[in-house]
Amino acid sequence: MPQNQPHFYRGRFAVAPMLDWTTRHCRYFHRQFSRHALLYTEMVTAQAIIHAKYDHLDFDAAEHPVALQLGGSDPAQLKHCAQLAEQRGYQEINLNVGCPSDRVQNGMFGACLMAKANLVAECVQQMQSAVQIPVTVKTRIGIDDFDSYDFLYNFVQTAKQAGCREFIVHARKAWLSGLSPKQNREIPPLNYERVYQLKQDFSDLLISINGGIKKIEEIKQHLQHVDGVMVGREAYQNPSLLGRIDQALFDPNAPIITPRQAVERMLPYIESQLSQGVYLNHIVRHMLGAFQNCKGARQWRRYLSENAYKEGAGIEVVETALGFVEE
Repeated sequence: MPQNQPHFYRGRFAVAPMLDWTTRHCRYFHRQFSRHALLYTEMVTAQAIIHAKYDHLDFDAAEHPVALQLGGSDPAQLKHCAQLAEQRGYQEINLNVGCPSDRVQNGMFGACLMAKANLVAECVQQMQSAVQIPVTVKTRIGIDDFDSYDFLYNFVQTAKQAGCREFIVHARKAWLSGLSPKQNREIPPLNYERVYQLKQDFSDLLISINGGIKKIEEIKQHLQHVDGVMVGREAYQNPSLLGRIDQALFDPNAPIITPRQAVERMLPYIESQLSQGVYLNHIVRHMLGAFQNCKGARQWRRYLSENAYKEGAGIEVVETALGFVEE
């Protein structure tokens, strides 16, 4: 871990990797709320890292602690990307074995890999052989008709034998056909007990739970059964949740960070990014939910949505929008 970074219990609380959402701008914003939450990149494919002209591994040191989620199934490519990520300062490599989208399946990664436990194990083994940082797996509790506890147990056992010591488990199975990714987050029923059972049976592993978790009280309840909690859409759509995480889970003396404080902390970053040619909308689109349940939240969202995309939009757009909000 870089010097002067806060100590954190890896995996105790994390914001989930979300495609098109947990960009570097989003992560910088979330970090203004919490010093300790582990932040994940959106899923980046191994091929994109190796072949794309754009630097997919770029992030700001202020985002730490931050983990990279990789998509892929070629052990050699994943090994190479893990090495690059460690060199760039990421603190964890996570293999995506949970995304059910058609695009991901066609690339032979994501949830379809649950049916190929030996391949997942080889990928994990190759990555771990090349890096010192942890290599973790994010998975579902099952896919299609392979949704028994025995199937999940055998999958985890196979990856464990390859050296994997930490699993983040979305407590829903995935349907690989017939449901959209959005429906796969909502329709298959949650089964938290199955994840609890996994922790009981693999007490030597770190098991984190993900799926449908929205409140601090729920997080604390889950932590009585598993090692960590990951929250996705609620953290994105209502980031004020993150402002209470440090006090609730890590340090009772930590301050609660309000949305206004977090937004004001973002202003120097926004100005810096604008000076580098970044469009305002690319940053503030991740901040629209900041004031959920506050008076003026609708005006905040509307003003940013209507003005941040305009040519030449600057910091004054955010400052004006702040004027509509009462906390």
